[in-house]
Amino acid sequence: MIFCRDESVLWTLYKRRAKVLMQLRFDGVIGFPGGLVDNGEGPIEAVNRELLEEAGISNDKCQIKASDHLISHYHKPKNLVLHFFTKEVSPKEFQAIEKGVMEAEDYGVETCGIIQPPLYTMGDGIRGLPAFLSNKFCGNARQQLLYALQTCKILEGKEIDKALLASQSLLK
Repeated sequence: MIFCRDESVLWTLYKRRAKVLMQLRFDGVIGFPGGLVDNGEGPIEAVNRELLEEAGISNDKCQIKASDHLISHYHKPKNLVLHFFTKEVSPKEFQAIEKGVMEAEDYGVETCGIIQPPLYTMGDGIRGLPAFLSNKFCGNARQQLLYALQTCKILEGKEIDKALLASQSLLK
């Protein structure tokens, strides 16, 4: 998860908190740039390659390192280990990354564009993050997002819990 902190205020009401890079995939679900580890690669080489292919992010713009590893999950049915990394960049770097996405090799093929999840909840208690969480996510991308938001101290656990509870009414 590539992100930058952003304390700007939207519509004079809602603090943005951060900008997070997610993507709309070819299959219509929301996820993060990433993919399988090719033969001869390790997870770090793979994530950097996937960032370049799917989002046009070269190592000189933003390189994922071992220290950026947040969590790994083992998916027993597929005998697959899912590694998740977070990388904080400056607002200027984030903007440059956003602008370069449409130049990526896989843009329009594997990925259909980037998405910034809203990290606020509007006055009705539904629009914003709760409504966003009711979308369809790839694998455990939803859980990865929420875990990273809390671990990186972008949102507090109680805010996430409240958004999750509100999103349930939209999932029925």
